[in-house]
Amino acid sequence: MTNKTIDELIEDVIEREGGYVNHPDDRGGATCWGITEAVARRNGYHGPMRQFPVREAAAIYKKLYWAAPQFDQIAKIAPQVAAELFDTGINMGTGTATGFLQRALNALNRNARDYPDLTVDRRIGPKTIFAVSSFIRKRGSNGETVLLKALEALQGSHYLRLAETRPSQEAFLYGWLANRIG
Repeated sequence: MTNKTIDELIEDVIEREGGYVNHPDDRGGATCWGITEAVARRNGYHGPMRQFPVREAAAIYKKLYWAAPQFDQIAKIAPQVAAELFDTGINMGTGTATGFLQRALNALNRNARDYPDLTVDRRIGPKTIFAVSSFIRKRGSNGETVLLKALEALQGSHYLRLAETRPSQEAFLYGWLANRIG
């Protein structure tokens, strides 16, 4: 994976998500460019979702799924991890993505020898940023690859659990695994 700018990451998401969709089994309801109607409305869009402008979707992605959860701060340390958090955050929520990061960092800190355990509070703050910096400093570029694998493993496990516990979600499992993992 190459290090992409946030604008390139957003272009990739918009291309993958496509235009207007309203699948009857999608709990998010109507979406356009991957933005749910509820999120569009909370961010000031009041028109028909079929006509939701791509530039508004891009602005929402940058604001809500990159800057607000502080994935932009992670990108300064581990850009591939930040890209994964961004994508996971779009699909599962930024709190879930951040929780995955904190859990992985706790499991990889060698019993708190490399940095203290984190409270899995699903928010990126100074302690999470410090843990990412410490992990990458200790493990180097291969560490980012390992951390990325841990995040994807947690994400994949979450998708399987969703399909197992909510049969209507089986309709999406193949696409999630094909497009969101690896």
